[in-house]
Amino acid sequence: MRVLPVGDLALLVELADGDEAQALHAELLRRRAAGLIRVREIVPAARTVLLDGLDDPGRVGAELAALEIPPLSARDEDVREIPVRYDGPDLADVAAHWGVPVTEVARIHSAAEFRVAFCGFAPGFGYLTGLPEHHEVPRRATPRTSVPAGSVALAGPYTGMYPRSSPGGWQLIGTTDAVLWDHARVPAALLTPGVRVRFVPMPSAPTHSGAPLSEAR
Repeated sequence: MRVLPVGDLALLVELADGDEAQALHAELLRRRAAGLIRVREIVPAARTVLLDGLDDPGRVGAELAALEIPPLSARDEDVREIPVRYDGPDLADVAAHWGVPVTEVARIHSAAEFRVAFCGFAPGFGYLTGLPEHHEVPRRATPRTSVPAGSVALAGPYTGMYPRSSPGGWQLIGTTDAVLWDHARVPAALLTPGVRVRFVPMPSAPTHSGAPLSEAR
């Protein structure tokens, strides 16, 4: 762990890997809820956690440097079930990379339990970890200029869902009707760092032409 000052009231904590960053984020949330630390914002990223709005950054930094980070614990109340139609245009490419039949992609993906490691890229876009390392997939060699909202996608160790249409280079394996970002909702994001997620397979929805939804868009 490396603790770096950021301005007058913030600290950036660098961790060894994503798992350690998630564990520290969970511990900091617990400490803030218990009144053990006063901090305005706790923002996780791939291998860092930012603490902003600290009353005494020096004291908190010293405490963090000596902290033994407890392992992540599962909390049932944090589980979100996301219905998914596994109808993405990159299913065959993902199956080939995994060395399995196309029909196995949905089973493998929905059998895993995910956790939102951090958010970014677009409002409501969460980077979810949970797939085993041997199921990591590369980004597409040529990104798409437009990925439909609701697309469920893979890239590297992450699963993500596009809250709105945007360019993207992730491998598209499915679609969901879940509203990932709603500015009228509190919180606006359906998925926030630390939340556990399970994907629930749904039948693919044919269009009038009989083509899968992902191909029709």
